[in-house]
Amino acid sequence: MPTVKTFKPPKSLSGKEFTYCPGCQHGIVHRLIAEIIDELGIQERTIMVAPVGCSVFAYEFFDVDGTVAAHGRAPAVATGMKRSLKDSVVFTYQGDGDLAAIGTAEIVHAANRGEKITAIFINNAIYGMTGGQMAPTTLLGMKTSTSPYGRAAENDGYPIHVCELLKETGGVAYLERTTVNTPQEIRKTKKALKKAFTAQLEGLGFSLVEVLSTCPTNWGMSPVEATEWLEENMKKEYKVGLFVDKVGDEK
Repeated sequence: MPTVKTFKPPKSLSGKEFTYCPGCQHGIVHRLIAEIIDELGIQERTIMVAPVGCSVFAYEFFDVDGTVAAHGRAPAVATGMKRSLKDSVVFTYQGDGDLAAIGTAEIVHAANRGEKITAIFINNAIYGMTGGQMAPTTLLGMKTSTSPYGRAAENDGYPIHVCELLKETGGVAYLERTTVNTPQEIRKTKKALKKAFTAQLEGLGFSLVEVLSTCPTNWGMSPVEATEWLEENMKKEYKVGLFVDKVGDEK
């Protein structure tokens, strides 16, 4: 019988093998982004900005134009690109140690100005690339390399909820928090990402999708354990759902 190919990689992925840790969910999100770029027919117009973090080499995995920004400064770089190349489709790909820590001011003001860019925010509640330190999104009681006894509010403050913070700004066109820990959630995340890109294509303003993700290596867990921990702990702290939607029903 002839072989029937029912599954193939997106054109917007370069074909380079992912170098993320086993069980890391960056690869899932990368593929979803590439599928959306293909479906929207925007590969030749797309520019990605990757700052410091686990995704610093993301430009090697996407077959689109891209660059690296200083730690936390991806929204500023993306803003300059979008304003100077108005027909381009610009997205940032940022972790919580980047976007919610050193880059807090950048993301808040980009959102408030309504910059017509798309931010993809991977929240795994820890610094992934630099050794598993406590991040602004680390849960109370969660142990990291810099909070070996668990995060304590009296010393370390509380977890920052980025979507809840940004929804109060006036320039946000689309804002949603999702996960990729089940097939159903992966489909929801793809839909959210597509609407975020659509918000940019329609010139509606700033868009961001926060994806709750695992970090088995720095959490000290197996991939299965990490997925269960996310379900039982992170989703209680960070409620998934839609915060802002000026796109409406997809045409």
